[in-house]
Amino acid sequence: MMIKIAVRFLCLFCLLGSCSEKRTKEKSEGEIRAAERALVGANRIMVKKDHDKIQAYARRNILDVKESATGLWYRTEEKPGCVKAKSGQQATINYEVSLTDGTVCYSSDSLGPRSFRIGHGGVESGLEEGILMMCVGDKALFILPPHLAHGLTGDGDKIPPRSVIVYHVELLKLEP
Repeated sequence: MMIKIAVRFLCLFCLLGSCSEKRTKEKSEGEIRAAERALVGANRIMVKKDHDKIQAYARRNILDVKESATGLWYRTEEKPGCVKAKSGQQATINYEVSLTDGTVCYSSDSLGPRSFRIGHGGVESGLEEGILMMCVGDKALFILPPHLAHGLTGDGDKIPPRSVIVYHVELLKLEP
Protein backbone atom coordinates (compact mmCIF):
# COMPACT_ATOMS: atom_id res chain seq x y z
CA MET A 1 0.00 0.00 0.00
CA MET A 2 2.83 2.44 0.86
CA ILE A 3 4.51 1.61 -2.44
CA LYS A 4 1.35 2.52 -4.35
CA ILE A 5 1.11 5.85 -2.52
CA ALA A 6 4.82 6.54 -3.13
CA VAL A 7 4.46 5.71 -6.84
CA ARG A 8 1.40 7.96 -7.12
CA PHE A 9 3.24 10.76 -5.28
CA LEU A 10 6.24 10.34 -7.58
CA CYS A 11 4.01 10.42 -10.68
CA LEU A 12 2.21 13.51 -9.39
CA PHE A 13 5.55 15.21 -8.63
CA CYS A 14 6.85 14.42 -12.14
CA LEU A 15 3.62 15.61 -13.72
CA LEU A 16 3.69 18.90 -11.83
CA GLY A 17 7.36 19.36 -12.64
CA SER A 18 6.73 18.86 -16.35
CA CYS A 19 3.95 21.46 -16.32
CA SER A 20 6.16 24.16 -14.90
CA GLU A 21 6.95 27.04 -17.20
CA LYS A 22 10.07 26.54 -19.28
CA ARG A 23 12.38 29.51 -19.30
CA THR A 24 13.42 30.76 -22.67
CA LYS A 25 16.93 31.91 -23.26
CA GLU A 26 17.02 35.58 -24.20
CA LYS A 27 18.78 36.38 -27.45
CA SER A 28 21.92 38.43 -27.34
CA GLU A 29 22.19 41.69 -29.25
CA GLY A 30 24.56 39.98 -31.72
CA GLU A 31 22.12 37.12 -32.36
CA ILE A 32 19.31 39.60 -33.00
CA ARG A 33 21.45 41.59 -35.46
CA ALA A 34 22.50 38.40 -37.26
CA ALA A 35 18.84 37.36 -37.64
CA GLU A 36 17.92 40.81 -38.92
CA ARG A 37 20.76 40.72 -41.47
CA ALA A 38 19.58 37.31 -42.67
CA LEU A 39 16.01 38.59 -43.12
CA VAL A 40 17.19 41.70 -44.97
CA GLY A 41 19.31 39.50 -47.23
CA ALA A 42 16.38 37.20 -47.97
CA ASN A 43 14.18 40.21 -48.71
CA ARG A 44 16.78 41.62 -51.14
CA ILE A 45 16.85 38.30 -52.98
CA MET A 46 13.05 38.25 -53.31
CA VAL A 47 12.94 41.89 -54.50
CA LYS A 48 15.62 41.10 -57.10
CA LYS A 49 13.64 38.08 -58.34
CA ASP A 50 10.50 40.23 -58.61
CA HIS A 51 12.48 42.89 -60.49
CA ASP A 52 13.84 40.30 -62.94
CA LYS A 53 10.35 38.81 -63.43
CA ILE A 54 8.91 42.25 -64.24
CA GLN A 55 11.76 43.05 -66.65
CA ALA A 56 11.20 39.73 -68.45
CA TYR A 57 7.44 40.43 -68.64
CA ALA A 58 8.09 43.91 -70.08
CA ARG A 59 10.54 42.51 -72.69
CA ARG A 60 8.21 39.65 -73.62
CA ASN A 61 5.30 42.07 -74.13
CA ILE A 62 7.43 44.82 -75.71
CA LEU A 63 6.41 47.37 -73.08
CA ASP A 64 8.06 50.75 -72.74
CA VAL A 65 7.82 51.12 -68.97
CA LYS A 66 9.70 53.09 -66.33
CA GLU A 67 10.47 52.11 -62.76
CA SER A 68 9.77 54.41 -59.80
CA ALA A 69 11.97 54.63 -56.71
CA THR A 70 9.59 52.30 -54.84
CA GLY A 71 9.66 49.59 -57.52
CA LEU A 72 6.40 50.44 -59.33
CA TRP A 73 6.73 49.95 -63.08
CA TYR A 74 4.49 52.23 -65.13
CA ARG A 75 3.53 53.65 -68.49
CA THR A 76 1.13 56.57 -68.55
CA GLU A 77 -0.49 58.43 -71.43
CA GLU A 78 -0.42 61.93 -69.97
CA LYS A 79 -2.06 65.03 -71.35
CA PRO A 80 0.14 68.14 -71.07
CA GLY A 81 -1.13 70.81 -68.68
CA CYS A 82 -3.64 68.65 -66.83
CA VAL A 83 -4.05 68.67 -63.06
CA LYS A 84 -2.76 65.46 -61.47
CA ALA A 85 -4.57 63.51 -58.79
CA LYS A 86 -3.80 64.43 -55.18
CA SER A 87 -3.86 62.54 -51.92
CA GLY A 88 -7.25 62.85 -50.21
CA GLN A 89 -9.26 62.96 -53.45
CA GLN A 90 -11.83 60.33 -54.33
CA ALA A 91 -10.69 58.54 -57.51
CA THR A 92 -12.94 56.47 -59.76
CA ILE A 93 -11.26 54.13 -62.23
CA ASN A 94 -11.96 51.56 -64.89
CA TYR A 95 -9.42 48.78 -64.50
CA GLU A 96 -8.26 45.30 -65.34
CA VAL A 97 -6.02 43.41 -62.92
CA SER A 98 -4.13 40.41 -64.24
CA LEU A 99 -1.19 38.18 -63.39
CA THR A 100 1.94 38.16 -65.55
CA ASP A 101 0.77 34.94 -67.20
CA GLY A 102 -2.25 36.85 -68.58
CA THR A 103 -4.84 35.48 -66.16
CA VAL A 104 -7.42 38.23 -65.56
CA CYS A 105 -8.27 38.42 -61.87
CA TYR A 106 -10.61 41.42 -61.64
CA SER A 107 -11.99 44.02 -64.02
CA SER A 108 -14.45 46.86 -64.12
CA ASP A 109 -16.13 45.07 -67.05
CA SER A 110 -17.52 42.50 -64.61
CA LEU A 111 -17.40 44.40 -61.29
CA GLY A 112 -18.01 48.00 -62.34
CA PRO A 113 -15.76 51.01 -61.82
CA ARG A 114 -13.80 51.17 -58.57
CA SER A 115 -13.76 54.20 -56.28
CA PHE A 116 -11.37 54.89 -53.41
CA ARG A 117 -9.91 57.79 -51.47
CA ILE A 118 -6.27 58.29 -52.45
CA GLY A 119 -3.85 57.93 -49.57
CA HIS A 120 -6.35 56.31 -47.21
CA GLY A 121 -5.51 52.66 -47.90
CA GLY A 122 -7.99 50.03 -48.93
CA VAL A 123 -6.24 49.52 -52.28
CA GLU A 124 -2.77 48.38 -53.25
CA SER A 125 -0.12 50.97 -52.37
CA GLY A 126 1.27 50.64 -55.91
CA LEU A 127 -2.12 51.57 -57.37
CA GLU A 128 -2.30 54.67 -55.16
CA GLU A 129 1.23 55.66 -56.21
CA GLY A 130 0.33 55.23 -59.87
CA ILE A 131 -2.94 57.16 -59.67
CA LEU A 132 -1.01 60.14 -58.30
CA MET A 133 0.77 60.30 -61.70
CA MET A 134 -2.51 60.60 -63.58
CA CYS A 135 -5.07 63.19 -64.62
CA VAL A 136 -8.76 62.59 -65.36
CA GLY A 137 -9.03 60.82 -68.73
CA ASP A 138 -5.49 59.37 -68.61
CA LYS A 139 -4.87 55.71 -69.22
CA ALA A 140 -1.95 53.85 -67.67
CA LEU A 141 -0.30 50.51 -67.20
CA PHE A 142 1.08 49.68 -63.75
CA ILE A 143 3.10 46.60 -62.88
CA LEU A 144 3.13 46.09 -59.13
CA PRO A 145 5.70 43.86 -57.43
CA PRO A 146 4.32 41.92 -54.45
CA HIS A 147 5.48 44.49 -51.88
CA LEU A 148 3.29 47.14 -53.59
CA ALA A 149 0.40 44.73 -54.26
CA HIS A 150 -0.83 41.91 -52.02
CA GLY A 151 2.50 40.85 -50.51
CA LEU A 152 3.30 37.45 -49.09
CA THR A 153 -0.31 36.32 -48.71
CA GLY A 154 -2.07 37.33 -51.91
CA ASP A 155 -5.64 38.57 -51.62
CA GLY A 156 -7.10 35.29 -50.41
CA ASP A 157 -9.19 34.96 -53.58
CA LYS A 158 -7.84 35.28 -57.12
CA ILE A 159 -4.36 36.72 -56.53
CA PRO A 160 -1.91 34.09 -55.26
CA PRO A 161 0.77 34.77 -52.64
CA ARG A 162 3.81 36.80 -53.77
CA SER A 163 2.27 37.72 -57.12
CA VAL A 164 3.34 40.46 -59.48
CA ILE A 165 0.14 42.05 -60.76
CA VAL A 166 -0.57 44.13 -63.85
CA TYR A 167 -3.08 46.99 -63.77
CA HIS A 168 -4.57 48.60 -66.87
CA VAL A 169 -6.22 51.75 -65.54
CA GLU A 170 -8.30 54.63 -66.86
CA LEU A 171 -8.90 57.50 -64.42
CA LEU A 172 -12.56 58.41 -64.89
CA LYS A 173 -13.00 61.13 -62.28
CA LEU A 174 -11.55 62.84 -59.24
CA GLU A 175 -13.66 64.38 -56.50
CA PRO A 176 -12.69 66.31 -53.38
